[in-house]
Formats: sequence, structure tokens, C-alpha cells
Amino acid sequence: MGVVGVKMADESLDLLSLLGHAMAEPITLENGDKSPLFDAPDSGGEQHNLTEILSLGKKVILYFYPKDSTPGCTVQACDFRDDMARLTSHGFQVFGVSKDSAKSHENFISKQDINFPLLMDEDMAIHQAFGTWRLKKNYGKEYMGCARSTFVIGEDGKLIFARYNVKAKGHVSMLMRELGIDE
Repeated sequence: MGVVGVKMADESLDLLSLLGHAMAEPITLENGDKSPLFDAPDSGGEQHNLTEILSLGKKVILYFYPKDSTPGCTVQACDFRDDMARLTSHGFQVFGVSKDSAKSHENFISKQDINFPLLMDEDMAIHQAFGTWRLKKNYGKEYMGCARSTFVIGEDGKLIFARYNVKAKGHVSMLMRELGIDE
């Protein structure tokens, strides 16, 4: 997906504004904000367009994670996998997003029996639009990386849940409580 594949719900983001976000503080989305739109392929090549998904009356859980097949990311993906039936029965469609390659995504899906699409974002356009590429600190070292984040987009295109820097373990249970989905 190129830079043109991501737009704000009410205005286009051009290359310069995306580059501006990369150099400046990332945007921070909050509950009630209009969700950025995305049109991205998954690792199998199937295209996923947020506008089309919402027009079908579905809600979207879009979660960003740092890297396929790492311990925390595996725990989080497997929690989504294990709760998928409950989430879909409440009208949610789940997508994972990282900057990993299609091959990496496919290996992760196969090894962990992931039952939802992992979107391709190697150019990081979706990360930039949602403000998940942020300054991180680890053992006193600062670097840019993916802040583990989750966004729930309602049928109206507004964010009903927006949270940055979530914990991998227990996140899906917490999210379902927040969404009123009984465990």
C-alpha cells in the first residue's frame, strides 16, 4: 500500500503531511475521533477497505504490534485468536498491523494458527495515520518503534476505543470488558 492508501475520514493526507508526522510528534487519537481510513492488503494479498467493512455494519478492532513471532506479540495474537468467536458474534472484525513482510506474517499465521488478517504496512502509512510509530525507551536507550496500540472503530467510523502503549498479556480480556463483551 502506498501513501495514497491512507486518508483521514474528512481530509486526504498527502506525502508531506505524512512526512511531517514522521518528523514531529505523532498524532494521538482519542475516543470519539473520526478514524483514519485505510485500504490495505493482508499477507495473503486480499484487500481490506475500512469504508467497505463499515458499510457492511461491522465494527473493526485494529491493533498494532511491534514484531511477528516475538513473545509478547505472540501472546496478544493468540489471545485475539482464542476469543475470535466471541468478538465476531458481537460484530467485530479484527486486524493486526505491523511493519513485517508478507512472508513473516504468513509464518506467524501458520505457526500460531492465527484466524484473522495481518495487514501489510511495510511503508508504515497506517502506523503514521494512527500515530503508533513513537519514541520508545528501553533500558535507557531511546528509539523510534511501534507502540503496542489498539483502536476500535464503530459502524459510524468513529473511535469507540483508542489506547496507546497497551500491555500484551491480558489486553484482549480488558478490551472485551471495556466493550461490554461478557467473558
